Amino acid sequence: MASAGEAVPSTAGPLDPRALAAGLGLPFVVLAERRLAADVGHALPRPFVIRHLVCPAGWHNGVLQVAVADPLALDVLDGLEHVAGRPVQVCVADRDDLARAIALNFGGPGIPTDDPAGAFDSPDHPFPAAAVETVAGAPADEVTASDAPVIKLVQDLIVEAVGRRASDIHLEPLAGSFRVRYRVDGALAEGASPAKRLQPAIISRLKIMANISIAEKRVPQDGRIQVAVDGRAIDLRVSSLPTVHGESVVMRILDQQGLRVGLPELGFGPETEAAFARVLASPDGIVLVTGPTGSGKTTTLYSCLHHLNRADRKIITVEEPVEYQLTGINQVPVRAEIGMTFASALRAMLRQAPNVVMVGEIRDRETAEVSLNAALTGHLVFSTLHTNDAPGAVTRLIDLGARPFLVAAALRATVAQRLVRRVCPHCRRLHVPSAREILAAGLTPGQAAGGRFARGAGCAACRGTGYLGRTGIFEMFLITAKIRDLIGENAPAARLRALARAEGMPSLREDGLRKVLAGDTTIEEVVSATAGDKD
Repeated sequence: MASAGEAVPSTAGPLDPRALAAGLGLPFVVLAERRLAADVGHALPRPFVIRHLVCPAGWHNGVLQVAVADPLALDVLDGLEHVAGRPVQVCVADRDDLARAIALNFGGPGIPTDDPAGAFDSPDHPFPAAAVETVAGAPADEVTASDAPVIKLVQDLIVEAVGRRASDIHLEPLAGSFRVRYRVDGALAEGASPAKRLQPAIISRLKIMANISIAEKRVPQDGRIQVAVDGRAIDLRVSSLPTVHGESVVMRILDQQGLRVGLPELGFGPETEAAFARVLASPDGIVLVTGPTGSGKTTTLYSCLHHLNRADRKIITVEEPVEYQLTGINQVPVRAEIGMTFASALRAMLRQAPNVVMVGEIRDRETAEVSLNAALTGHLVFSTLHTNDAPGAVTRLIDLGARPFLVAAALRATVAQRLVRRVCPHCRRLHVPSAREILAAGLTPGQAAGGRFARGAGCAACRGTGYLGRTGIFEMFLITAKIRDLIGENAPAARLRALARAEGMPSLREDGLRKVLAGDTTIEEVVSATAGDKD
């Protein structure tokens, strides 16, 4: 049986579709390339229709008739009522007749169509074809089955998340409840939880929107949804995971507007920003951004590309997955199952004569060596590593198998970063820290005396948290002549760090405390984010 991500093959074999319909006791319909009425054509989402070769055919006593070519594809048929949000009567149609009707009314792969929206995504597209739902701020006739309670509830969940500025939506099945949580500024907060009885319908609806199988509940699945919320294009990366109480679904919200930030908006201090701008002006070399998952590395890399994106430069990226689609930049998705790894994609990219290359992550020796060689042959390369501090990126590269002299010659800078929450500007109050807070931060009494400490009292804008938005704290490790010599000698990270500190590199903790003293964040945020900082 085909999965929900594939066109459903006919199981009827040589049987005539009329005979198959009669044998199953189902109506047989002839669509005859006719235009569907608006209330019929909008009854099912276009991607679902094309991907599963089903077509709304009309109404009979208030029940939606849906024509299918394969009435034995139970994984598709079981989801029809969830998709339509109303009772459905299955009818059988000739496959060729059905395909022509779908092409005429919805568009389809490889089939001529006068659909102004364009052809449907190819199965070879790097993403699964995603249903595009207009969630808010659009005419009612653009919202598929907007009167269905489950569909409306899913729409409300997404709108609420975007309104809260959430980065993730977590739908978690528990023993007696179905919990909804939103991750806002890095912290999870509970939302209004739907009734437990709606859990299967809500999860099925999301899986249909993400174009993943609603029949498969035993293995994890990934998909993608594209939505418009009040005129803003929002992508959601969907992950489903089986648990003992049902499938847990997490949706990562990818807001294209959040990427249009320059270097000042990232949170660099004036000196660090100026130094980083000089690095970005280099014609070649490799720049690495390090930090744990969720520390904002992708945003920093995309901000660098945005800074460099000009008509006279060719920029290519290789990512897993391509989270944000950037105008004017060639983006290549990793597809390991067909051999398109970071290293193989990077080799192919270099034959495209780019000026700037971004590699989503350096994970192995092959990718490290290809990236370093690209940096040494006239390309400016950006990538990420999972290390705790900036000098540690050097030893990580060498541990992966890169030769020290290549690292010394190619590396221009590494940047370690963390994210801390900003004090809410709407309820901001001056704060006098206690002696214990000052001691925990490692501040001297003299430093504390000159600080403008602040704390949020809690208001409607920040939902009582006292924080609104986040900013980065950074540790920039610039490759000077002395540091290059140490790297070539394969010196340990401790020596590299000691020399960088002697040459004036501020640590993550120090950069965070500068923001504390300026009143941008709090001591608790910085101490928590830099608990593993070495000095």
